[in-house]
Amino acid sequence: MPTRATTLSPTAESKRALLFAHGAGAPSTSEWMQSWATRLASLGEVRRFDYPYMAAKKKRPDPLPVLVAAHHQAATELAASVGGTLVYIGKSMGGRVGCHLAHQHAPAALVCLGYPLRAPSGKLRDRVLLTLETPILFVQGTRDPLCPLSILADVRARMTAPSELYIVDEGDHSLAVTKRWSKAHGQTQEEVNAAILRAIEGFLTTHAPVR
Repeated sequence: MPTRATTLSPTAESKRALLFAHGAGAPSTSEWMQSWATRLASLGEVRRFDYPYMAAKKKRPDPLPVLVAAHHQAATELAASVGGTLVYIGKSMGGRVGCHLAHQHAPAALVCLGYPLRAPSGKLRDRVLLTLETPILFVQGTRDPLCPLSILADVRARMTAPSELYIVDEGDHSLAVTKRWSKAHGQTQEEVNAAILRAIEGFLTTHAPVR
C-alpha cells in the first residue's frame, strides 16, 4: 500500500490533478521530487506517493504488478478527491509505471521526466509505449544513458499515441546540465528547469486542459 506525501495546490483554483511518481532510487520526499512538485504546483494540484518498497525502506523495487497496483490506488484516490483532468507525471521508473497503468486507468496525458527506455541489461522497454493511446511528453537529457535519443526517435516513429519530445541539451537522467554547459550558455539550472516547466505547460494546455 503506497504512503502519501504532501499535496501541493496551485495558487489559483484549478481542476487539473497531477499524480507525481518517484523514480527507483529515491522517495517522493527527496529534494529533487520536492523541488519539481513545487514547480508543477503552478499547473495543477500535485500529489506524490511512495511505492510499497520505498515506504518499507527497501532498495529493490517491487515487481511491476505491485508498482502498477500502488500507482492505480493513488490515481483513484486523487481522482476522487480532486476530480477534473488527471495527469500522470513520473521521474524515470515512475513514468514507466504510469505508462503501464494508462492501459487500465487512462489519464488525459502522461509526462515522463527521463523515461528509462533502455534497462541496465540493455533490454528495451518500448512495448508499453507502442501500445499506448494516451498523449505523452518525453523530457529527456542528451546525456541520459537510459534513453538514447536515436532509439527514442525510432520508438516514437512506431507509436500510435500522440507524443512530443523536449530535449534538455547536456542534461543527464535527472535533467541536470553540466557546469561547463551552464557557463558556456549563460543559463543556470533553475533557468533550464523553468524552460522544462514551460514545455510541460504547453503540452498540458493542448492535451490536458483544465476543466
